[in-house]
Amino acid sequence: MTGLTRPYLFYDAAVSICSTCFRKVDAKILIESDEVHLMKHCREHGSEKVLISDDVDYYRQCREVFIKKPEMPYRRNTPIHYGCPYDCGLCPDHEQHSCLTLVEITDACNLRCPVCYAASGPERQNHRPLEVVERMLDAVVANEQEPDIVQISGGEPTIHPEFFAILDAAKKRPIRHLMVNTNGVRIARDADFTKRLASYLPGFEIYLQFDSLQSRPLEVLRGADLREIRLRALERLNELNLSTTLVVTLQKGVNDDEIGAIIDFALKQPCVRGITFQPVQAAGRLDGYDDGTNRLTLSQVRRKILEQSSLFTADDLIPVPCHPDALCMGYAFKGEGRAVPLTSMIDKRDLIDGGRNTIVFERDESVRASFINVFSTALGSETQSAKLKDLLCCIPRATVPDSVGYANIFRVLILEFIDAQSFDLRSVKKSCIHIAHPDGRIIPFDTYNLFYRDDLERERLAPLRAQLDRMWI
Repeated sequence: MTGLTRPYLFYDAAVSICSTCFRKVDAKILIESDEVHLMKHCREHGSEKVLISDDVDYYRQCREVFIKKPEMPYRRNTPIHYGCPYDCGLCPDHEQHSCLTLVEITDACNLRCPVCYAASGPERQNHRPLEVVERMLDAVVANEQEPDIVQISGGEPTIHPEFFAILDAAKKRPIRHLMVNTNGVRIARDADFTKRLASYLPGFEIYLQFDSLQSRPLEVLRGADLREIRLRALERLNELNLSTTLVVTLQKGVNDDEIGAIIDFALKQPCVRGITFQPVQAAGRLDGYDDGTNRLTLSQVRRKILEQSSLFTADDLIPVPCHPDALCMGYAFKGEGRAVPLTSMIDKRDLIDGGRNTIVFERDESVRASFINVFSTALGSETQSAKLKDLLCCIPRATVPDSVGYANIFRVLILEFIDAQSFDLRSVKKSCIHIAHPDGRIIPFDTYNLFYRDDLERERLAPLRAQLDRMWI
């Protein structure tokens, strides 16, 4: 007699959290009907089944192929006491340094976006004083020595009364690449402000919110039709050739049908060096919104890029080895009216075995020479793989003189943040995108929005810690 069989393949055991009470629970990774699901059970709130990926082969590449040895920060900020994710700071149990660190300088914003993970808005007039921001920058430097990327964020950072003093403070520190995360309103409305931004080049970039080319998705995501604002901001940035990344927050059924159109649009903008596609994180104003029908996974976004754009093939959109679950990249060269994908030319072992785990604005002279050398030969050269391997990391960047430069770089990054539904402790420990807390801790972006933002540490995390304390008495 044959035994009963499960309708799925058991792939792995996991540790997750209940999306209702946020207690840690046992979970398992299941492969079923060409999809990957996280199944977990809370004694009080029952079972949850969450879609993790709609592409089993790609998921297995992330888990089994694109894996690098962890790289640690130069210092730790908190001890291990309650266990991950209740000790964030970075604690010694975390498995990755900060490839990118956000420094949030204000809770205030000139918009009130329905999808804001920080729940910012005009009603929140809390600007962090310059001395506090400088301590946050110093904490990032102490952890990283020479941080690869620091992103000045908010709220809307450009409305901070000491905004330029903060940029000056950041520029005085050994930060390789400085970014400003902005909705573009002030850039669109103030030409002199934008010119002053350009004075911070090189090693400076605008991370511009750009979710749609249509009115309805912008009204859903941002609460207003911002098309004119976005286009005017890009016009100013193009005039100054101020390096810009377009960041597209994606919501299922709202703007995920525009991915190809946004790529085509971005390729025509001289200042745009690439696009970051971010599925919405169920946090902030969207805390708890995901009932399973709203989830848009990294693999789904990757599939939509391949379906809607001819720029990349499947071999060009690959997992980023330092955190493959959450980051996928494609890398291209643009120039003379065309864009040529490059990622598939790289031997994948070169990405996995060589180089630092980093998002870096590369200034090394030998790499600059290598970059020029790559494009001095015909595309498809057998030597390209060896030469390009040094240029590709988390978000590839290169500065070279004369005919080939950063303006010729075009990258597409998919960035999926972990939320309470998709929480997998193994993946959280590999997070490399972090937020500087005002008290000096450096906290993973994912857990910051779940446990550490505003009053969450007191309201949500303190009761969980108290329960653990009682268990140990």
